[in-house]
Amino acid sequence: MYSRNLQHAAQVLKQGGLVAYATEYCFGLGCDPFNRDAVLRLLRIKRRPVNKGLIVLAADLSQLAPFVTEIPNPVLASWPGPHTWLLPAGPDVPRWITGAHTSVAVRVTAHPQAAALCRAAGMAIVSTSANIAGTAPARSDREVRRRFGAHIDCILGGRVGQARAPTPIRDAASGALIRP
Repeated sequence: MYSRNLQHAAQVLKQGGLVAYATEYCFGLGCDPFNRDAVLRLLRIKRRPVNKGLIVLAADLSQLAPFVTEIPNPVLASWPGPHTWLLPAGPDVPRWITGAHTSVAVRVTAHPQAAALCRAAGMAIVSTSANIAGTAPARSDREVRRRFGAHIDCILGGRVGQARAPTPIRDAASGALIRP
């Protein structure tokens, strides 16, 4: 379950598994966003309703191509970095990612390990905090192991970034701050 091997974690993602990994603020839980079974399993573990939607994390813009059709300049100027944006979802984005919304939450991360995981997997991945819905997120691999144990297929050891809060989420169309 525990690994420092990036290639192993990437293989787990490609095979439909769940991986815990360090992000800008906390440990995240990730999987292949197009793998329905993996996403629904992740949501069950977190006790998170599917209608809320999920963030998709990428190492670069090309990995977001399956999710969005256009990325406005203000969004481009904020990446890579700890900024999550709501953009109109592309036609093939599954409902288990968008939830009850017509938009999709996306981020191009500057966190070195999270970006390396996306690169190694060759895809953008789901990124949701490693917690049960409504509780504080895990900030270490030890906390992830204690909270989720055998429910996670791989915990990629690493350090969270310097962010003091979850990444802000903004609606690209209106500029509205959805999550401070």
